[in-house]
Amino acid sequence: MGLLSIITPFLFAQNINSIINKTEVERIEKKLSSDEMQGRKVFTPGIEKAAVFIEDQFKKAGLQPLETDGSSYRQNFMMLKLKSSNASLQLEGKEIPAGHFLIRSPEKLLDINENSGYTKVAITKNDSDFFTHLLQLLQVHHNQIIFVDTSFSAYFPRLNYYLRQFLQNAASTILVLTDQTNPEHFQLKAQQVFTEMPLSNMVGILRGKELPNEYVIFSGHYDHLGIGKAINNDSIYNGANDDAAGTTAVIMLAKYFSQLHNNKRTLIFAAFTAEEIGEYGSAYFSDQFNPDAVKAMFNIEMIGTESKWGKNSAYITGYDKTDMGKILQSNLKGSQFNFYPDPYTEENLFYRSDNATLAIKGVPAHTISTSKMDNEPNYHQLTDEITTLNIANMTEIIKAIAISSQTIISGKDTPSRVNATNLK
Repeated sequence: MGLLSIITPFLFAQNINSIINKTEVERIEKKLSSDEMQGRKVFTPGIEKAAVFIEDQFKKAGLQPLETDGSSYRQNFMMLKLKSSNASLQLEGKEIPAGHFLIRSPEKLLDINENSGYTKVAITKNDSDFFTHLLQLLQVHHNQIIFVDTSFSAYFPRLNYYLRQFLQNAASTILVLTDQTNPEHFQLKAQQVFTEMPLSNMVGILRGKELPNEYVIFSGHYDHLGIGKAINNDSIYNGANDDAAGTTAVIMLAKYFSQLHNNKRTLIFAAFTAEEIGEYGSAYFSDQFNPDAVKAMFNIEMIGTESKWGKNSAYITGYDKTDMGKILQSNLKGSQFNFYPDPYTEENLFYRSDNATLAIKGVPAHTISTSKMDNEPNYHQLTDEITTLNIANMTEIIKAIAISSQTIISGKDTPSRVNATNLK
């Protein structure tokens, strides 16, 4: 039995089934996850094909471009990738080994010390959530040097990969692995060479009729892993669930709300790039908004498979951090659909998807997913193809998001804010 079999007469009147239906969901999902898109890896012709398709769908849905010139749905930005670096660091006059400090800075030449105005920050061995703390620190817009206790040394190789690429407008951050987390003196010198790499989010907007300066965001990421080593004559990481499914949902929701045409708050529909390499698309997007104006964010990630509870269900990451989940479930009263709290809290999913950069700023920004993180055999595999998805159930999830968001879109409900000072 479908979600709408016992939903309220008001929603029947909106004829949601004529807009959000299995046929249309399958059409979009099939296109985004096709071999034609070559796995949608950033900086490849495949992701450009996906961008062109999404742009066309946004245009057909009647969305306006977000950018002020109105010429494109592309939100263009630049990422820097470190090509080479020659750097040295001294703490209290002693040389620090090259593998024990990391630099994320757009500056080609660095010559800094304790008098250079860098904020000093310590991450001690008592820090209960290293990555959450670090993610918060990487969102700041001032220069800083972070002294990381050696108990976190195992994380440094992975960080080195991510910190070698960053947004062009990032502030300078220096990470130092050391037993001295509160040194008085330091001296860093570096020469760096970068490659500039252009990226594009796809963003469309439906202006609110009564509350145009209050925003509700629906998002997913359209990039994936591209082409790899062939296994059984297949080399394309189609990313049907991750996250062609979420991008399909964003397009369907754009079509639905555009035809409904009664949103009091402004709705923004975003397909982010570069999630798979560090969530750079959503990071750039988030910086373009006053977070106080963003009243809710529905980030949609991997909804193509059934959740651990079966059909007509999904979970919400960070459920306990705001009352948004309770609002959504209240709006589904009388239906067979249920939103549950994230059951995989040890995976720290609230900070591992594109909702994170706005959540850190206090926005009730959550990811909706069904992915069984303890048993999802096709995750980041060549087998993540449309044939592994339950399109009918995915369609019901998209309808549930459309229906449950109604009171937030209308301005009747405003979810509570994330406590940005206590995110652990």
